[in-house]
Amino acid sequence: MLNNSGSLENVAVRQAVDAVFETQREAPDFTVAIIGSGFAGLGLAHALERERIDYVILERAGELGGTWRDNRYPGCQCDVPSHLYSFSFALNPDWSRTYPLQEEIWAYLRRVADRFGITPKIRFKHEVLDAFWDDVAQLWRLQTAGGPVTARVLVAGVGGLSEPKPAGISGLERFRGPVIHSADWDPTLDLEGKRVAVIGTGASAVQIVPRLQPKVETLLVYQRTPAWVVPHRDRPITDRERTLYRHLPIAQRFVRTGVYWLRELLVIGLATNRVKAIRRVATAHLQKQVPDGELRARLTPRFEPGCKRLLPSNHYYPALTKPNVELVTEPIYEVTEHGIRTRDGEERLVDAIVTATGFRVTDHPFYQRVRGTDGRSLAERWEATGMQAYRGTTVSGFPNLFVLTGPNTGLGHTSVIVMIESQVPYVVGAVRRLRRRGLAAVDVKPDAERHYNADVQRRLEGSVWNSGGCQSWYLDSHGRNSTLWPDFTWKYRLMMRRFDADAYDLIPPRKRVEDPAPRRRRVPVEVES
Repeated sequence: MLNNSGSLENVAVRQAVDAVFETQREAPDFTVAIIGSGFAGLGLAHALERERIDYVILERAGELGGTWRDNRYPGCQCDVPSHLYSFSFALNPDWSRTYPLQEEIWAYLRRVADRFGITPKIRFKHEVLDAFWDDVAQLWRLQTAGGPVTARVLVAGVGGLSEPKPAGISGLERFRGPVIHSADWDPTLDLEGKRVAVIGTGASAVQIVPRLQPKVETLLVYQRTPAWVVPHRDRPITDRERTLYRHLPIAQRFVRTGVYWLRELLVIGLATNRVKAIRRVATAHLQKQVPDGELRARLTPRFEPGCKRLLPSNHYYPALTKPNVELVTEPIYEVTEHGIRTRDGEERLVDAIVTATGFRVTDHPFYQRVRGTDGRSLAERWEATGMQAYRGTTVSGFPNLFVLTGPNTGLGHTSVIVMIESQVPYVVGAVRRLRRRGLAAVDVKPDAERHYNADVQRRLEGSVWNSGGCQSWYLDSHGRNSTLWPDFTWKYRLMMRRFDADAYDLIPPRKRVEDPAPRRRRVPVEVES
């Protein structure tokens, strides 16, 4: 029985402590944590600023900018028209060219972050090393290079073109000269008069080769698979045009709208594998710029245009015809201390190697660091099925996680910023739902995710990306297209205009923190001996 001298007081204390524990929930450091400060991260941050939702951006580097901060190789330029490669809420009237240069895009992103008060919310040098959903506290726990962070909602804005893909060539580590990846360019590297090898003939190489050719003594271009190269419509934007855009912004919006719809038309042929017109244009471009028949034959792809990304360039083919350039199509066998040996046994001596081998798109290492309710990482979840997500944004078993530019949101015909700006209202709508309904989390239903992805894959079946006869970075190790959106972007935008709560399990907050540690603080009840 209770001790009469102090039992009633102790019971009252215990009841008060219990009442605290019944309502106590760990408050996260932030409502939303955004990983990455490129277009995706800044676009969402702008929307959260308008909604007055607290957030933080965790950036691994010392400066913002993502892909356009890191890729500084010679000739780096976007292959999407300038007027479409900007946020709809922050048009840039000062583009110097109709296709923007890397340094201009990077400067634009810095201006946007400063203009909308986003820069102070960025924590630089805070690479996310681990992130897991704490099902007891109902929040995300992140370990970063700058210390721990907790958030109710986690948004991955790391981007598909942020992790360089190693060349994977035997002996590369023993080469005695500099080896530089196109996404990790060293601006202090002097290649003047040197013998240089460029490995790869994709989007980066097509821009690098014409810039290096006039400077180097010898340029060896190692080609595994030729790409379809089309005429580039780039030109300088005149002072008169820029003045007009500054004083009459509606004129730039009109141009932007026209560019958008012209680019949308491209998806009709690509999604149905009807690309004869593109083939005619690309073939004529090759015939005009490469008079040598033998070289032209080696530069002619054996797959359909669009199966891999179309490469716009007016300077790549002419560079390959110069006397100091050799196109090497024999497969590389190994890298030696002083050169590259091909499978036929020939070794070509070089002073430096440039690897333009692209990015880890379908196996991004970041996804190994994000763990859901069952303790498995996103990478482990996708190991058997390939990358997939509901509407390219949410994954079952990962509550309150949103992936910007996630699976099947990439594009082969227009600006990915259109897709980012389509995802942003969806994410904001989810956060609103959490706050207004007092929910702890939302978790997409497995059936909704499964049915959505089955539909996307069905629509991709007849596309040039899936049936064009090539192996591209659009396809993962299973041969599944986990990268591209197979339709018009306006359809995706309509689909994402509101958060569809019916597709989600709506998880209420727990009444009690189920951590045994606080319970030891309870006041004991005195009992008669």
